[in-house]
Formats: sequence, structure tokens, C-alpha cells
Amino acid sequence: MVVGTSGVTASDVLAVARGGARIELSAEAVTALAAAREIVDALAAKPEPVYGVSTGFGALATRHISQELRGRLQRNIVRSHAAGMGPRVEREVVRALMFLRLKTVCSGHTGVRPEVAQTMADVLNAGITPVVHEYGSLGCSGDLAPLSHCALTLMGEGDAEGPDGTVRPAGELLAEHGIAPVELREKEGLALLNGTDGMLGMLVMALADLDMLYRSADVTAALSLEGLLGTDKVLAPELHAIRPHPGQGDSAANMLAVLQGSQLTGHHQDDAPRVQDAYSVRCAPQVAGAGRDTLAHARLVAERELASAVDNPVVLPDGRVESNGNFHGAPVAYVLDFLAIAVADLGSIAERRTDRLLDKNRSHGLPPFLADDAGVDSGLMIAQYTQAALVSELKRLAVPASADSIPSSAMQEDHVSMGWSAARKLRTAVGNLTRIIAVELYAATRAIELREGLTPAPASRAVIEAVRSAGVQGPGPDRFLAPDLAAAEEFVRGGGVVAAAETVTGALR
Repeated sequence: MVVGTSGVTASDVLAVARGGARIELSAEAVTALAAAREIVDALAAKPEPVYGVSTGFGALATRHISQELRGRLQRNIVRSHAAGMGPRVEREVVRALMFLRLKTVCSGHTGVRPEVAQTMADVLNAGITPVVHEYGSLGCSGDLAPLSHCALTLMGEGDAEGPDGTVRPAGELLAEHGIAPVELREKEGLALLNGTDGMLGMLVMALADLDMLYRSADVTAALSLEGLLGTDKVLAPELHAIRPHPGQGDSAANMLAVLQGSQLTGHHQDDAPRVQDAYSVRCAPQVAGAGRDTLAHARLVAERELASAVDNPVVLPDGRVESNGNFHGAPVAYVLDFLAIAVADLGSIAERRTDRLLDKNRSHGLPPFLADDAGVDSGLMIAQYTQAALVSELKRLAVPASADSIPSSAMQEDHVSMGWSAARKLRTAVGNLTRIIAVELYAATRAIELREGLTPAPASRAVIEAVRSAGVQGPGPDRFLAPDLAAAEEFVRGGGVVAAAETVTGALR
């Protein structure tokens, strides 16, 4: 992965965070770093105070710092700001935020020396992951505590996880990999802390996960429609063309592709006639489609933030070093919260379809709870309880973090975004959605197999065969259910639902 002054993409972030891609600095980036540093050095030599170069920080910015204390100032900001608490943050999140901070450093707008940027790349390449904690960012002035813990590792202080997964003193790990700790100079400590990198990294990864989960949800909704003997007429392209929301049309097209050739659809006028399917079945494309359109908006925000150089102050090409408010996380925080709302609604409608499959009064001929011998067997009764509990938590997680603000730094930072908190709860929501879709998959595949004498669509058969091969068992007497649900969850998380369907349908939208 070659990092220049611009052009980092979401795929680049995923490659480094999840794929362990190695990083190199381009010649262009090194030149830009050196040029910006010259500007900072020139300002540092002047008697006039410049924020971040020769002053204190935040509410302490009024103090002018003498030349001999500036190195200590930069070290101290890192040490004092590395004040996180709580559980450790996941390795992929830490790698994403480190890479994104390096991306901004390489823009040439931060005033950091080339050797500091190279050390950041060396630490990532060595597989060294700073210990970062859950709490410590208000999403304004950057993800301060998380980024400070990363900067502490660059200084050879604090704790970090080695490539073998063992947490050790950072200085030992740097020495083992031949990496010299950095000696921070004017502006550099501040520049390593002042970014939206943590919340942006989590947004990028959530978008990748949700892209797969929304396609998986289209497949499981189609399977549920088959299990309930519903009609696929509501998926006709001409119906969605007259309400032209792009996501809705894509979801309907995916469901229709999965249902192609099914013998289970269109039986809504048989023994238990119904004019229309329930909303959870009939409106599946509308709900999933709205979420897809939300993803598209969030992706646009992420792309803009990836193209940004977020720091305060920033070095401008004309030689000025200017303070600004670009570190405020509101644009990212809003879409993180918006996605949590969409995720909650997608999980909610999936749970309603599952409950319908299990209720003999609404399932159109299926046994109660899809049990083998109802009464002796409880079937999937409690699997739906688990799914309902997950949905209930999704609703709580949908409460926006960005609607809150709490003043800090003696009222200097009197309005904050809470974007880091929005990102953390979205990660939990994405995990819950994966499990909810897994339960619907488990119920829908069992329901289809219980419809004896009717052949499901070829794509549905491909999904059923794949999930059974993954260790998720089919209908039968009650058994220890948790392992089946865990296997279904792993199948969904790994993209198995989409991959199996696409062997028949081709690429889903």
C-alpha cells in the first residue's frame, strides 16, 4: 500500500486494518512532509506565539512555551492525553485509526517530519498494535485518547500487542523490530492526536460489513417468503419503478432473482387464501431499500472524510499555519447514528418474519415453532426469543450519540460530536444484525424443507445446501440449539448466504 498526499480509499483502509497490507510512503508524500516541516521550523524560530507550535493546548493555549520546553510539551501532551479506560478496542480498529492518521500526516498539512511518518508505517508493518481503550474520545479535537495511546507507542512508551498477540511494553516491541522511538518536536505530538480517524475507520468497516449483510437480508427475506408461501408479484420491477428509490429497486431485484423458478411462491390463494402478504414480507424491499440508500449517503460522507486532512492547526501551501475546527466529528457521527437506526429497523423486520414462520396461526400450514413433534419438542421457540432480545438491544443502540454533547477543557471545547461513541455502538449493532439474520436463515431454511412436495427456487436450494454443509442442521427432534445458531452466525458473517445464492443468480446488487 503506497501512501501519497491523497487518494486513500475505503479498500485501502480495509486492506491495512483487516488484511495486514504493508505500507510504503511515496516520494510525493515525503517531499510534502519535508516542505510542511520547513514552514513549522521557520515559525518555531520566531518570537511570536503560534498555536500548537509554541503554545499550550486547548484551554492552556494562552501560555507561550519557550524553546527549551517544546520537546517536553509535545511528549507531555501524548502522555497526559493517553488517558483511556475500559476494555481494549479491537485490533482492526486500532490499525484503521493508525493508518488514517498516517494518511493525514502524509498530506503535508500537519507539519510532521518524514521520519515520524515512516515510524508510523514501520509500526503498522511490524504488526505492533497499541493498546487502545473503549473510553476517552468525545469525537472533537480528534479521537484524542485513542490516538494518544497510539502516539505513545511511537515514543516507545505504554503497552502494545505484538504480532503474536501478546501484550508487552511498547519499547521492547519496537526494539525487537529495529524501530527507534520518535523524539517529538514542535507540533508533532498535537498532529498525532487531532483526527476523526477512529470513528472514520469504524465507519469504513461498518459500511463493508453492512453491504454484505443487506444482500444477505434480501436472500433470507426471499427464503422466508417461500417458507410462508407468499407471492413474488410484489417484487415486479414495474411496481418499484414508480417509486424510484434506488435501494428499494435493488432489494426487490435481489429477492426476485433468488425466487426465480420457485414452486413455493404464489400459493397465497390456496387453502388459506389471503389478498396480501403481511407487511414484514410484502414491504421487505422498501425497508431494506431505505437502509441501502442510507448506506449510500454514509459512503459519500466516508469518501469525503477520506479525502480530508483533519488537524488543528494546519499548514497551508502559502506558508500559513492556521487554526480551524475541521477536527469536529459531526459529519461522521451523524451517519454512524443514521446507520444504527437503519440496522435496528432491518433487524426488526427480519424478526417479524421469523416469528410469523413459527406461529401456526400465521404460517399457513407449518407446524408450531417448526417443531418435529410440537409439545414434546419446542422447535425454534427460544431461538426467536434470542432474536427478539437482539432486536430490543438494537432499538436501544439506535438512540443517537450525536444528539448529545458534553463540555470539556474548561469550556474551550464546549460542543463535541460523540462520534467515537456512535461508532462503538454501531459495531455492536452490526454484530447483533448478523445474529438476527442468522436466526431468520435458520428458521426459513427449516420451513422450506418442511414444505414437502414443493420445490424451492434453485438459488434457495443452493443456500440450504451450503448452510447444511456449514454444520447447521435441518429439521428434526429438539437438540442443543446454540451450536447450530453459532454455525449459522458464522456462515452469515463470512458472506456464505450471498456467495451461495450468487452461484445461481450471478452477482446480487
